[in-house]
Amino acid sequence: QVQLVESGGGLVQAGGSLRLSCAASGRLFSNYVMGWFRQAPGKEREFVAAVNWSGSSTYYADSMKGRCTISRDIAKNTVYLQMVSLKPEDTAIYYCAADRDFGRIVADMSQYWGQGTQVTVSS
Repeated sequence: QVQLVESGGGLVQAGGSLRLSCAASGRLFSNYVMGWFRQAPGKEREFVAAVNWSGSSTYYADSMKGRCTISRDIAKNTVYLQMVSLKPEDTAIYYCAADRDFGRIVADMSQYWGQGTQVTVSS
């Protein structure tokens, strides 16, 4: 069982930066692939980024490629999403996800989900 709690969201001006954190509970955190998704008002949830169990492999959606970096600290059971050059269209609820399979993460079939953290980018 893995429980995920996101933090770090907030209001930021366009061009600004935010770092989201996702704290995971569960002693097998290191066995899981971790991902970030987002859902804007009136839109479907979309994949943002994923990182493998060791942090050595990452994968990004085109929408934020070059503007975000996913990383994980196994010792702290935490995964991060550093976002820069934020745009108003990045406004969404950002969710952390965990699964044992990288493909399931990217396909939006993750086993575990956090409650989300709101990111609002003002123009």
